Amino acid sequence: MARTNPAQFIQQVRGEVSKIVWPTRREVLLTTVMVFIMATITAIFFSFVDIGIRAGLNGIFDLF
Repeated sequence: MARTNPAQFIQQVRGEVSKIVWPTRREVLLTTVMVFIMATITAIFFSFVDIGIRAGLNGIFDLF
């Protein structure tokens, strides 16, 4: 493996960092809102699944 000296390494790092495309404030805001919406929908879905499983198990246990 080729070894580079610290100065070359720093130049390479700067070159790679300059290629980064940072998201705009609007993109960050939209993706953050979407994450919260999806987390809320998922929580509601699993709450209903939990209620259904609990009702089913209570029904089965009531038979015995």
